[in-house]
Amino acid sequence: MGKALAVQSSRGLNAALAGAYGGARGYHAKVGRAKLHTSRPKEAQPVEFARLRSEPVTRTQEQQTRPPPAPKAAKFDYEGFYHNELDKKHKDKSYRYFNNINRLAKEFPRAHMSAKDERVTVWCSNDYLGMGRNPHVLKTMHETLDMYGAGAGGTRNISGHNQHAMGLEQTIAKLHSKEAALVFSSCYVANDATLATLGSKLPDCVILSDSMNHASMIQGIRHSGAKKVVFKHNDLADLEAKLASLPPGVPKIIAFESVYSMCGSIGPIEGICDLADKYGAITFLDEVHAVGMYGPQGAGVAEHLDYEAHAAGRPEGTIQDRIDIITGTLGKAYGCVGGYIAGSAKMVDTIRSLAPGFIFTTSLPPATMAGAKTAIEYQMAYQGDRRLQQLHTRAVKDALNAKDIPVIPNPSHIIPVLVGNAEVARQASDMLLNDHGIYVQAINYPTVPVGQERLRITPTPGHVREYRDHLVQALDSVWNQLGIKRTSEWAAQGGFIGVGEAGKEEPEPLWTDKQLGLDEVVKEMQAGQGAVGVLETVLENEREQVAQAVSAAA
Repeated sequence: MGKALAVQSSRGLNAALAGAYGGARGYHAKVGRAKLHTSRPKEAQPVEFARLRSEPVTRTQEQQTRPPPAPKAAKFDYEGFYHNELDKKHKDKSYRYFNNINRLAKEFPRAHMSAKDERVTVWCSNDYLGMGRNPHVLKTMHETLDMYGAGAGGTRNISGHNQHAMGLEQTIAKLHSKEAALVFSSCYVANDATLATLGSKLPDCVILSDSMNHASMIQGIRHSGAKKVVFKHNDLADLEAKLASLPPGVPKIIAFESVYSMCGSIGPIEGICDLADKYGAITFLDEVHAVGMYGPQGAGVAEHLDYEAHAAGRPEGTIQDRIDIITGTLGKAYGCVGGYIAGSAKMVDTIRSLAPGFIFTTSLPPATMAGAKTAIEYQMAYQGDRRLQQLHTRAVKDALNAKDIPVIPNPSHIIPVLVGNAEVARQASDMLLNDHGIYVQAINYPTVPVGQERLRITPTPGHVREYRDHLVQALDSVWNQLGIKRTSEWAAQGGFIGVGEAGKEEPEPLWTDKQLGLDEVVKEMQAGQGAVGVLETVLENEREQVAQAVSAAA
């Protein structure tokens, strides 16, 4: 056979194999195409092709030569997982529904739903003092926004460190009489980042945590990898027993709250400080639901416990002075957003230098930080809002108790109304919203234990008598329609979590009558709205005077 004929034969073989193996493309991808030119007649090609076709490749040979098909990859059923998890929430009645509530700055506590003319009264906001609508805060934010723009531009170490961050941290440190402070995007992040960092860096650290601590602290302890010891809620004897069981030289952190937001209880701060001193621990106090609300300057419960000393400007040696780390929020009583820690300069610098939750998070916008600084300064100078809020809280609690509606007793500004069933709590919330134009969110597991579901009511200075009467009437109606247990019914069953428990005294409010300005003249007046009405007038005049002073200073 000549060279040219051999080339043609090779092409014929290639074509035949291509036909047997499902197409020339795959074959030639392996062997490549011959790029030789020939003048040999093309008639020779069909001869060779015909010879090859007369000897077909059998199916058995094809199976032996072709690579086996790739096995079908196993795939996790992600959508099925989502469905099952959500189905569990629906079945145990703990699925969370979200209502479209749009707070109106000029009318708060009024808001509108999806339609702007569909008005409701909000009774569960954490904007406890209505600072989200404060004209001085809004003015500062508008001016800062116009000058510095919407965002911070990056993390603090890259481009988000500015006069607004430094000024806010100086104000926070002054508020708590501490050397330094550090601002985070939220107090959830502040708690998580600080506990995780300290717990992981302190050698063999043990963190002792109150059983009712917020999820942010629980998460921070988990992230730290440190040993966690849980003590019974507000139980100093249990805490001491657990402290005594630990080696003396081991670093210890006691993490707890001042106001526990779902039940309204107050942490035994002084007693915990005593135990920390005795057993060589440091204290980590979450004042999230107390800053702005308690104390002559609004620094929280730790300040309030030494009210006269702080009012006189003597913070040294007070209970607040004994706390090592204080955390708080800018998103509740101060009406903005963000969180912070305050403490010694070295502690704060350690968290600033080591905590990923701070280092790698974009800074808060300048307008937000400027607004928060203004809110804190306003509340440091003016007690009227928190005093009025406390009076409204007292009035609502008294009115609900008069209707035999079960309020879980506590000394704080929180009004937890016991329902005791997740589905019924959801129904009650829906009826209040749809039938009465009142928005109060149902609280269920995991925020509270199963069987302790409740409605959580938080009056503000703006919840005047008209709104209060409407709320009490609506709750009384809903309790009748749904057959929810009254306080007397809980009492007949022996009581439950403070409701209807025989021999249990109602705790005294943290704010005393004297601190609220309820002097003898006011107390002798008509009970209820009479006393509150007089103080409302006094406080409104005081508010105007302070507002004018702040405006003049600006």
